[in-house]
Amino acid sequence: MSQPISATRRKVLLDGLTCASAMSLLPIASVLASTVPQTPSENWAPPGATPPTGDIHDFDFFVGRWNFVNRRLKKRWVGSNDWETFPASLVCESRLGGVVNIDDGIFPTKGWSGMTVRVFDRAKRQWSLYWINSSTGVLFPPVVGGFTGDHGVFYGDDTDDGRPVKVRFLWTRLGPDAAHWEQAFSQDGGKHWETNWFIEHTRAKS
Repeated sequence: MSQPISATRRKVLLDGLTCASAMSLLPIASVLASTVPQTPSENWAPPGATPPTGDIHDFDFFVGRWNFVNRRLKKRWVGSNDWETFPASLVCESRLGGVVNIDDGIFPTKGWSGMTVRVFDRAKRQWSLYWINSSTGVLFPPVVGGFTGDHGVFYGDDTDDGRPVKVRFLWTRLGPDAAHWEQAFSQDGGKHWETNWFIEHTRAKS
C-alpha cells in the first residue's frame, strides 16, 4: 500500500472479508473496475439528519459469497481524484433468526482481514454496524441506520488522522447478485461530505 490510511475503523473498514486468492481475484478487479462510479453521491442527507429505521431482513440479500472491487482515495481532504483499485472477497451469514448478520474475509493484495458484525435492535428498528480488524482486535463503535427500499443509509462518529469526523455509509441493492457500498466523511457536522471509498459487490458463482 503506497499510503497508509488512518488508523481508525473506517480506513481499514470492511478490511477483509473471506477467502480468495490474489491470483483469482485480480482478473475480477480489472473487469469490474470500470463499473465503479466516478462521481461521489453527495447530499444524501442534510446536517443533523437522524439515521433511518429499517427491517430485520435488510441484509438478507447479502448472505452468501461475494467478490468485490474497491476504489479508494489515496489522499483525503485535498480535493484529490487519485484512486487505488484492488480486489477482495467475503462470505456473509445470518444468525439468531436474522438479528445478527456477519461477514468476514480478506483483501488478498493488501494483507488485511476483518469482520463486520451487524446487529438489529428490534425496539428501535435500526441496525448497528460494527467493525473488527485483525491488526488491532478492537471492536469499534457502530454506524447506525437502515434501508428504505433498496437504499441503506448509516451514520456514525469517528476520527480521521486525529480529527473528529461524521461517517456515512450508503448501501444500494442492485438485484439479487450485485450491490454498491460507499463511505464518506464530513468535517463540518454533515454540511459537506467527501466520499473516499466505493465498493462494487458481485455474488460469487457456485
